[in-house]
Amino acid sequence: MKRIAIQGEIGSFHDIAANEYFEGEQMQLICCRTFEQVFENVRRDPTIVAMLAIENTIAGSLLHNYDLLRMSGTTVVGEHKLHIRHCICCLPEDDWSTIQEVHSHPVALQQCRQFLANHPELKAVEAEDTAGAAQYIAEHHCRSWAAICHAAAAEYYGLKVLEDGIEDNKHNFTRFLVATAPQKADFLRSLEKTNKSSLVFSLPHEEGSLSKILTILSFYNINLTKIQSLPIIGHEWEYMFYVDVTYDNLTRYRQSIDAITPLTKELKILGEYLECQKS
Repeated sequence: MKRIAIQGEIGSFHDIAANEYFEGEQMQLICCRTFEQVFENVRRDPTIVAMLAIENTIAGSLLHNYDLLRMSGTTVVGEHKLHIRHCICCLPEDDWSTIQEVHSHPVALQQCRQFLANHPELKAVEAEDTAGAAQYIAEHHCRSWAAICHAAAAEYYGLKVLEDGIEDNKHNFTRFLVATAPQKADFLRSLEKTNKSSLVFSLPHEEGSLSKILTILSFYNINLTKIQSLPIIGHEWEYMFYVDVTYDNLTRYRQSIDAITPLTKELKILGEYLECQKS
């Protein structure tokens, strides 16, 4: 049985993503309040697998998770893309005429901004988790409260769905990464079948340092799919670059890594895995 650490409660998008990624496998969820707790679970028990959101097509990158991933010492072994749908739900005895507040994670509230603008009578209240908001309403029997979450969470906690698909943008996807202790990586993915890699590196503060890296990757036919820079705290105008690349030849990819390493101040391969084609 796989033990998966997620941020959020049963019915959260992390829960749904984990069940889709490990479909058909026996698994036990370890629900955590924060992403720090997710990685702490993996640190204490290397058999635990972490699943964490890393970017959303609307809200953008979860910058803090990049740093947590780098500092955790884990290895990325997979990714999953989940279509995000939001509903508004409440206790069975409530309805549109009685609800006054709507609770959810701030990103979910942001993704339903137009819906909330059309319902100015509802007070938006931030919560730690979408499914957690639904759970709290159900367990504390909060009359006149509603939650924005996935319809699966509403069903799980016995809430009534007032309207589904309330997100502003219907092409709303979140990308999740699957990470594990390095010694367990090969049990969860075959290195020979990988075609995507996540890297992080810093560069000398010199003119053209980044363009040299990109030129070399292009020479080896390595496709750059994402680049995210984050400032290095305490070092003015110096940055860590988080890069995703795809490749169709593992040998040429390895050669490209050997070629760019001398040009970086620090380079770390966060993980090599199979690209998710779901869209």
